[in-house]
Amino acid sequence: MSDRLTSFSLRNVPLLSRVGADRADTVRTDIDAAVAGWADAVLLRVDSRNQVLISDGRVVLGKATALGDKPPERAVFLGRMNDGRHAWAVRSALVAPEDSEHETEVLDLRRAGHIFDDVSAQLVATAAALLNWHDSARFSAVDGSATKPVKGGWSRVNAVNGHEEFPRIDPAVICLVHDGHDRAVLARQTVWPERLFSILAGFVEAGESFEACVTREIAEEVGLTVRDVTYLGSQPWPFPRSLMVGFHAIGDPEQEFAFHDGEIAEAAWFSRAEIREALEHGDWNSGSESRLLLPGSISIAREIIESWAALD
Repeated sequence: MSDRLTSFSLRNVPLLSRVGADRADTVRTDIDAAVAGWADAVLLRVDSRNQVLISDGRVVLGKATALGDKPPERAVFLGRMNDGRHAWAVRSALVAPEDSEHETEVLDLRRAGHIFDDVSAQLVATAAALLNWHDSARFSAVDGSATKPVKGGWSRVNAVNGHEEFPRIDPAVICLVHDGHDRAVLARQTVWPERLFSILAGFVEAGESFEACVTREIAEEVGLTVRDVTYLGSQPWPFPRSLMVGFHAIGDPEQEFAFHDGEIAEAAWFSRAEIREALEHGDWNSGSESRLLLPGSISIAREIIESWAALD
């Protein structure tokens, strides 16, 4: 069996994993530096649906001073732009800058991630993840007391006992199961329309490794026993606060599918030729009549599928 077919890597960095700005974590705890940089800082507004303003493939950034002469408590620090300016974000109605000379449109990561430049992708993914966490972390999980944001929005402190909480991330695995040759498993969740297929995914449980989660989730969802679980890459998925960790593993096409947990409506082995053809028809959002529609480019699932399909 060729190593090229049993082992592969991602051809590209997943879209939401791109790095385009300095996260500048030291500024989070340096109040003086944060205040000093506020005067010329840029501001990203994210509405309640995690939508932002976009113009010419870039997220629209306004002036932070529109919120006052210093960072308000509700603002979160995103990092430092390539030109040195600080970048902040707030949950807010979308307002186009007064000096904007270009037309803008309202889009979110799911629909616009593929057109973002690296800086926009990083800023919006980070802002959405942080703001989603703040929306649900206003009261302490320890005793129910109110919490307040500190460190540029990168933690919250219990106002009563001083307990500090940090942004929560829910890790999940996503795995392409293949036979080591030219067939791979694609499945459709029960809540998805007909013809929409993807690879298998699930959340990591307490006390569980990523690799063990891959094995368990695939057995639960489609009844297959897999081996040679191999890491591929990862991607933030702030919908609302996940981290998708990608793998591939080898399964046996002779083993029957069994849908134990009720999440999967159907699954099948598809040839590399069939998957290549489906990729050529676009993605879930296309108007294609293809019998197989695959995830869009914003998802690491797409990058994993494309990387496997590109093998000779």
